[in-house]
Amino acid sequence: MPPELEQTLALLSSHRTVLGYLLLSRGDQVSIIRHSGVVFEGEQGKKYASAIGKIVESVQAGLEEVSGSENDGDQIRFMRIRTKRHEIMISPDERYLLAILHDPAS
Repeated sequence: MPPELEQTLALLSSHRTVLGYLLLSRGDQVSIIRHSGVVFEGEQGKKYASAIGKIVESVQAGLEEVSGSENDGDQIRFMRIRTKRHEIMISPDERYLLAILHDPAS
């Protein structure tokens, strides 16, 4: 992993409101490359990884459906999803998905 990415992930993990992050491979089967935070350990981490993969796929499909041919090639750059308790920020690229879970109340 490039040193810049290592440094960025360490910086994210150290922020007091960040509960954890998931770095996921992108493809048919989303898999966890790296994670931080208790919330992403074990089966819970796998559930989050699967859900995040499905969210990105679904939003991309919807974007393609509404944009049609005039916005050919439009892609998601960043998503922010806020729930009652948490906020999930997702930054997809061609090969990876980075998801950060944080507590906006703290």
